[in-house]
Amino acid sequence: MPELTSAQVVLLLCVGLFTLAAAICDLRYRKIPNRMTAPMCVAGILYQVAFFQWDGLWSALLGFGAGFGILFVLWMIATAGGGDVKLMAALGTWLGWLTTLKVLFCSLIFVTTGTIGIVVIGMLSQGLRRTKEQYLTKNTKGKAETTDQRQKRRVMAFAVPVALATWCILAFQLFATKG
Repeated sequence: MPELTSAQVVLLLCVGLFTLAAAICDLRYRKIPNRMTAPMCVAGILYQVAFFQWDGLWSALLGFGAGFGILFVLWMIATAGGGDVKLMAALGTWLGWLTTLKVLFCSLIFVTTGTIGIVVIGMLSQGLRRTKEQYLTKNTKGKAETTDQRQKRRVMAFAVPVALATWCILAFQLFATKG
């Protein structure tokens, strides 16, 4: 096991607990509360400045931009929730832009394979028709889909693949750099 710096210990503890709590909230309630993401966003900036000064501030701001920006576009086209946007923005302040992009990419792999698995299991257990009714939108004569309807239609909570991806990327970076 590599010897960890104090910055790495703080990062692993805070980000690990944050992503775990976000995943649990998203699984249980299909929401990631602002009272969780906003303080973590500020804490990420403070962490970066405390350990890395001006370079850390830029890292936090660029990470925020990467996490928020990409998920905001997905939110605009109704493929991500508002909590997912704030989750990635807060996580970005801790991780910086490059690691945030790695986490996003890895999350997409996890969410794709997880979604395929859930849909296949659904088709095998309840049939194609019921699975299709559960996850596809129904056009209700021009009425827009409500947030509640969209949340019920979600196949999986996005915070879970984000947490898994974050842990995998951080573990890989930790062990790959320390040998």
